[in-house]
Amino acid sequence: MIGSRPLLAAALLVALSLAPAAYGQSGEQPEIPDEVRAYALWQQGYVLHLNGRYRAAVDSFRQSVEILPTAEGHTFLGWSLSMLGRIEEALAECRKAIALDPDYGNPYNDIGVYLIELGRPDEAVPWLEKAISAKRYCCYQFAHYNLGRVRLAQGELDAAKRSFERALRHDPDYLPARLALEYLDAKIGKPL
Repeated sequence: MIGSRPLLAAALLVALSLAPAAYGQSGEQPEIPDEVRAYALWQQGYVLHLNGRYRAAVDSFRQSVEILPTAEGHTFLGWSLSMLGRIEEALAECRKAIALDPDYGNPYNDIGVYLIELGRPDEAVPWLEKAISAKRYCCYQFAHYNLGRVRLAQGELDAAKRSFERALRHDPDYLPARLALEYLDAKIGKPL
């Protein structure tokens, strides 16, 4: 459910909480399904994260996964933790996500990015390759781009170029990959 129809769960949560008043029932709150509560908290965490309120986002994501553990919940909790510099905790959350849904590509890419940030790019490669081959991943361009970053840092310019080009096949407007290709062209002095 997470990742589709972002406002539907939040609207449903509000509607369910108002239902007794609307029907004139007294005192009893309807039971809100765990999936709806968890999703509403995930959405809240996502909005908080996008607004740079990472600590509050962590709290919302934690509440979400306490109610209903999901790969998305753990992955996005890791993302917010990473923004607070808590990379080891972020890695642990991504591993929890993978245990829940090994087909979900986001945590593989995120592990790769965190390993790059920790100065361990060689360890990032297999994780990025897993993201690229994941069955369920919205943003393959990210993993291709990140793999290109590693290849570029390793001096493997042709491999880096191929990765950046693959990123652009998934999203022709993905600016980081486009800029990376321009950088490579300038570095070598001609288009590769």
